[in-house]
Amino acid sequence: MPKIYYKSVEEIELIRESSLLLSKTLGEIAKVIAPGVQTKALDQLAETFIKDHGGVPAFLNYSGFPYSLCISVNDQIVHGFPSEYVMQEGDLVSVDCGVILNNYYSDSAYTFPIGEIDESRKKLLQVTKECLNLGIQKAVAGMRVGDIGFAVQEHAEKNGFGVVKELVGHGVGVQLHEKPEVPNYGKRGSGIKLEEGMVLAIEPMINMGKAGVKFWDDGWTVSTIDAKPSAHYEHTVAVKKGKADVLSTFDYIEEVLRQKN
Repeated sequence: MPKIYYKSVEEIELIRESSLLLSKTLGEIAKVIAPGVQTKALDQLAETFIKDHGGVPAFLNYSGFPYSLCISVNDQIVHGFPSEYVMQEGDLVSVDCGVILNNYYSDSAYTFPIGEIDESRKKLLQVTKECLNLGIQKAVAGMRVGDIGFAVQEHAEKNGFGVVKELVGHGVGVQLHEKPEVPNYGKRGSGIKLEEGMVLAIEPMINMGKAGVKFWDDGWTVSTIDAKPSAHYEHTVAVKKGKADVLSTFDYIEEVLRQKN
């Protein structure tokens, strides 16, 4: 069974280095993701970039997963397979990546708009990213796991979106998946107490329509029950006193996207 690993200051710095390589990898993805590109090309790029910089793709062969990235398009929520699918204008493409560097794991995801997207999809992306930031604000020593979930759920649902309940965030660092689980729903003041030394992967998965999910026969891909799009953002975060310490960053992605636009 996974357990809670409390990390030392030195270990958190090593997880930060792993997270930095991961963040730069997603920045490289941002440079090439576009209409007309096959999703498997992103996977090959990520695997090469991570290995060239001394890392190991954390997802590759994890419990038999055959790729370095999870790439989930439109109504796919998470754990989608890179494939020969050619991305189209208007798609939403979630890219989830994990890195092992110096034996420490990091985990982060970003949902990319492909070309021009409609206003409803823009709102889904914006609200999901806001949910991530609101959840991170609660990743403070003395709060509880339920405070993170409540912050995410309240913001998503007041905007009319569905919160995925079958999949959760998790501890990360020594292993890819550690305790505690970090649901995107919950009651304030409930659940495990957050303490310094915990490192969490906080990852809202928010559906445009119903909260329900469908598990595919491939054993991995999860999609929305009503075929409406879903969004997913994720950071690796160290619990601290006063304010959470976000170890991964979207800065590399967003700098590239600004230049593209």
